Parts: sequence; C-alpha cells; structure tokens
Amino acid sequence: MKNTANTILTDPRSVKTKLLLLNAKTTRFLGSLVTLILLAQVSPGFSQPDAPWTNQDFKNPAALAATLRDGKAAKPIIFNIGSVEQIKGAIRIGSAGKSAKLEEFKQQLAKLPKDKEIVIYCGCCPFQRCPNVRPAFDLLKQMKFTNAKILKLPTNLNDDWIAKGYPME
Repeated sequence: MKNTANTILTDPRSVKTKLLLLNAKTTRFLGSLVTLILLAQVSPGFSQPDAPWTNQDFKNPAALAATLRDGKAAKPIIFNIGSVEQIKGAIRIGSAGKSAKLEEFKQQLAKLPKDKEIVIYCGCCPFQRCPNVRPAFDLLKQMKFTNAKILKLPTNLNDDWIAKGYPME
C-alpha cells in the first residue's frame, strides 16, 4: 500500500490541485467579503439602528426629479433644511440643526395638512454625518406628519442631485 501522505506532498500534480482548490475557496471567500462590503456602502447611514426613520421614509432623487419635471404631477412640499443650493420649488429654511431654524421650520409646518407629502433635504455632507436631517425629521414625526420623506442623498447634494442634472432654482 502506498503512503498517501507522502504522495500528496511529493506528487506535484497533487500539490498543484490542492493549491488550486485553496485558491478557489479563498477567491470565493474574498468575493463574498467584497460583496458584503459593497452592499454595506450602498446605503451608508440609512439603516442606523437608533434612527427615527426606516427605508420607506426616503424619497428617491430620480423619482422626485421626475415629479418636478412633470407639469401635471402633484408636487410635494420640499424644504431645504441645510445650507445648500435650492432644489426647484424648495422652501429655504437653513440649518435645522440650529434651534432658531428648527423653530422657523416648525412655523412653516404648522400651516400644512398632516397628510401632505413633505420632502426634506440637506446634502451638506454624507448623510450619516448630517447635523440637520435628524432634528427636522424628529420634528415632522412629533408634529404627526404622516407622509414625511427624506430625500436620499447619501453623499451630498452636488453628487446625488446637481451632477445628475436634476431641477434646481
């Protein structure tokens, strides 16, 4: 009977086969790891466990742009709650992370029906670091607005809206 351990170690075809299998497994593992990392990057900051919003609370930029371009479509009320450029038709509030601006936002909201679609956006920085979205969205929920949306701008207004040619003032 042949010594299989010795054959595996000395037979170049066997060693090559083992290395190929190991490389294939390693490649599959690394591919899976890269996929997980990329999936995690698709929605940075959107699935924060302590966030007051869910994925359903976001408005897709392409969908909002299409609505704004459609002369017959019902338009949401859009609030610029940051210190960024104006999306077409938006009401400028300014940095909602500041109490005076949040109070101004509250006064504007008090004039609106609770079921009206309201879209807020900032876009000053990557979403997960934005100082303005959370206070504004919290206020919308406290005031019992049932159709409040956050414009999904994961990077910033320039990259996720302006660079795509969406409507601006």
